[in-house]
Amino acid sequence: MKKINKVYLVIASIVLMFSIKSNAQIVKAEIRATGLTCSMCSNAINKQLKALPEVINVETDLNTNTFTVTLKEGNELSPKTFKEKVEKAGFFIGSLVITAKAETISKSPYILVNDKKDTTEVVKFQVVDKGYVTEKEFKKLSKSYKDISTYVANSEDDFHIKILN
Repeated sequence: MKKINKVYLVIASIVLMFSIKSNAQIVKAEIRATGLTCSMCSNAINKQLKALPEVINVETDLNTNTFTVTLKEGNELSPKTFKEKVEKAGFFIGSLVITAKAETISKSPYILVNDKKDTTEVVKFQVVDKGYVTEKEFKKLSKSYKDISTYVANSEDDFHIKILN
């Protein structure tokens, strides 16, 4: 009898494991950094990003100071992680564009600031909060989004996003 219960327990565990929806949210992040002056600067950011266990690959474009980060399935990273890594290297984010599974943006802490709806499985969006865009762009966006109370509050726990595709 005990052997049968163990078999049922193993089967139930396997079924549960495969029925739980994966939390793989972010597929790719395109980070344009500001303040870089040489290839050594980009190496510092590259090293910080590659230190994340969820990262598969980091491609660097020195002409645009853009880092394209490909992530492993099942990661639970947030935009804040990328901001922290870039700032730890001594630089700032000028733009953060994320490709993620569509269900990501329907959950807190993501707040949609444009009316663009996307019905695809994967969605591309830009984080438009302070620290994720340049200061000049943030000032402009603050005027545009002044009616969104959470944007004005500037909470580090909320991510205001604009769908691009």
